[in-house]
Amino acid sequence: QGLTFSGGEPFAQAKPLAKLAKMCHENGYNVFCYTGYTFEADLLDRMCNEWEYTRELLSYIDVLIDGEFMEDQKDLSLRFKGSRNQRIIDVPASLKSGATVLWDEKGKYF
Repeated sequence: QGLTFSGGEPFAQAKPLAKLAKMCHENGYNVFCYTGYTFEADLLDRMCNEWEYTRELLSYIDVLIDGEFMEDQKDLSLRFKGSRNQRIIDVPASLKSGATVLWDEKGKYF
């Protein structure tokens, strides 16, 4: 049903991943992405202004899990994330509203 970008840092490879994510969307797949960066401070406020492909990649991501994995906040009971500091963000809703919208997994993408 979809594609997940993780391991390494996906936004360090934004240009080729944006092309791949676009292809996925055009073929009806959803895109999840894990990043050690924070959505607002790192991706939107800084990286979108410094690297042109950051915003393009974001535009094709449906769900973003942001924040570094932190061993001292590790929680194996969490769904889709490894530590309590991480957030699961609905990227299209966030970009549309101009504010971070946390993802509600009920029925969406599954």
